[in-house]
Formats: sequence, structure tokens, C-alpha cells
Amino acid sequence: MAFPRVQPFMGITTDLAHHFLEAVDQAAIASAAWRGKGDKNAADDAAVEAMRRTFDNVPFDGRVAIGEGERDEAPMLYIGEELGSMVGVAGAPQIDIAVDPLECTNNCADNQPNSIAVLAAAPRGTLLHAPDCYMDKLAAGPALADHVSLDGGVAYNIEQAMHVLDCEAGDVRIVALDRERHAGLFKEIRNAGAQL
Repeated sequence: MAFPRVQPFMGITTDLAHHFLEAVDQAAIASAAWRGKGDKNAADDAAVEAMRRTFDNVPFDGRVAIGEGERDEAPMLYIGEELGSMVGVAGAPQIDIAVDPLECTNNCADNQPNSIAVLAAAPRGTLLHAPDCYMDKLAAGPALADHVSLDGGVAYNIEQAMHVLDCEAGDVRIVALDRERHAGLFKEIRNAGAQL
């Protein structure tokens, strides 16, 4: 398949982007072999090793800025790990990676939907180095980008979406991980009348 050529974005060329997509694809394919077998660690290990093997052939000087596995002692692409076929080569694209080769390992092991391979790439030093912890995150489409805020809270953000999108609360759809720690968030969303 031929992909259109685009200008590099923040040092990430089309070729590098395609290599990164391949790394995510290989991680997903490898973990899928463990779907429904009840072994989340084996699924995670397969995803990690497939992603690492793919990165070994990518022409860049990569470094894991945000890794996975610290919390559950699973196999990991660890923070500070060097990746790529051009590590230490002068002039090589220096790229930081945030990665989780298999997010939602339990779902994969139990043959449930919504496991995902995750990767973000950016020029060296531009990804926030965050500890392995839970954080509030908010993503919205371009129309809402300047109108929503974590500081505003759930009700405020739903009101902003209603105003900007000219819709009712019931037309606003919010996506959040189905986790016990989000019980309060779910209650706020439903009390405001939005879809969850």
C-alpha cells in the first residue's frame, strides 16, 4: 500500500510514523495469540517482545520516556531503555517514546474487548516524564479544545460542550475507562445527563 508523503511533523517523518505503526501492529498481533488463555503476563510479554523486535529495525535513536510494567512487575519497555537501529549515531532522529504494548491485559487474557497497544512519539526531551501513577486526562475534538478544562469539572465541561456544539446534555458522549476508581466520575457524568 502506498502512503502519501507528508512533511515531517516535529521531527517525525512519514517513514518513522509507519515504523511506529508497525510496532503497534506487531504488539497487538502478538498479544492476540494469548487472547482468552487466562495468562495476562504471557500476553503482555508477547506484546513487549514483538514491539521491541520491531523497534530494533527502526532507523532512529529512540528512548523510552514513559514505559509500562513498573506497577505490576510485568515484562516491560522500561524508562530510559534505548531503542532503534541508530542509537548513538550522529544525525539520527532522536525520538522519545511513551508506550504500553498491551493496555488492559486482563481483558486480553479473558477474551474480552478493548485491549489496545499504545505508543506516542515526540522529539527527544518533549514528552512529560511522569511517574507511574493515575492522572486525570481530558481529550476533546477541535471545536471544544479552547472551551473545556480539567479545572472546570465534569458539569462545567458538559455545559461547555452543549453550548459550543448547540446540543442537549443527552447528546454529549463521554468515554472513560470502566474502573472502580471512576465510580464518582461516572455518577457526575450521569447526573449531568450526558451519555457514558
